[in-house]
This record gives sequence, structure tokens and C-alpha cells, in this order.
Amino acid sequence: MAEPAHTASTEHPTEGGHGGFPPFQSQSFASQLVWLAIAFVLLYVLMAKLALPRVGAIIESRQKRIADDIAEAGKLKVQSDEAVAAYEKALADARARAQAIANETRDKQAAAADATRKTLEGELNARLAEAEKAIAATKQTAMANVRAIAEDAARAIIERLIGSAPSDKAVAAAVADVLKN
Repeated sequence: MAEPAHTASTEHPTEGGHGGFPPFQSQSFASQLVWLAIAFVLLYVLMAKLALPRVGAIIESRQKRIADDIAEAGKLKVQSDEAVAAYEKALADARARAQAIANETRDKQAAAADATRKTLEGELNARLAEAEKAIAATKQTAMANVRAIAEDAARAIIERLIGSAPSDKAVAAAVADVLKN
């Protein structure tokens, strides 16, 4: 069998270059760990001294602003609740005043209507009494005339039936007797 040919890159480093990936070279582990520690310490110091205080200050200012906003919202809520309570009280007072005014107006109108009704009833009663007097007077006049008319009619009927006129006293007595019943 023939032996494989070796290339220079696998066995010997080329001139000016290093062989393989540097982090995997065992000769440079110690220096790499030192530089890693230095870089870590520098980054830690930068973060602890510069970045974290700024971030902390921003977080604190935001928390303070949030707390202030919540406190302001609480104050505004209390003011709003007070305004709503005042509005509801004013509304209830206005309704009570309106009810009182309506009751007062209704009572005044009822009293005025009652007074007007009593006045009209009085006038109507007076007119009714006058009308009853007039009717009674007319009735009495008519009754007086009825008696005379009845006597005349009875006299005419009797005269026609029997052919002679009856006496005025007999006719008056007969009419009076009929009018009593």
C-alpha cells in the first residue's frame, strides 16, 4: 500500500500563520482566561457604575410618576364623587321644590275652583228661588184662570146638554169640588 501524502498545512504551520483556531490552542488558554477576567471586570464596573444607576433612576422616576398619577387619579375620583353627590342632592332638592310648587299650585287652584263653584251655586240657588217664585206666581195666576175657564166651560157644557144655564154658585161649587180631588 502506498502511504498517503502529507500536506504542509496539517503537519507544520505555514510561515506567518498559526496552526488551528486560536481559542482551541492549549498554549493560549491562560492568557485568554486573564483577558476574559479583565474584560468581565471592566464590563461589570461599567454596568455597575454607569448603566445600572441610570436604569435604576429611570425606573424610580417612572414608579414615582405612576404613584403621583395614581394619587392624582384618586383625588380626581374623590372630586368627581363629591360633584356627583352634589348634583344628585341638587337634583333631589329641585324635585322636592317642584313637588312643593305643584302641590301649592294644585291647592290654590282647588281653593279657587271651590270658591268659584260656591259662588256659582249661590247665584244658581238665588236664580232657582226666583224662578220657583215666578213659577208659583204663574201657577197661581194660571190656576185662578183655570177656575174661571173651568166654570165657563162647565156652564157651556151643561147649558148645551140640558138647554138651560145653571146658576153661578152651583157651577163654582162643582168646579171647586173637582179641583180638591
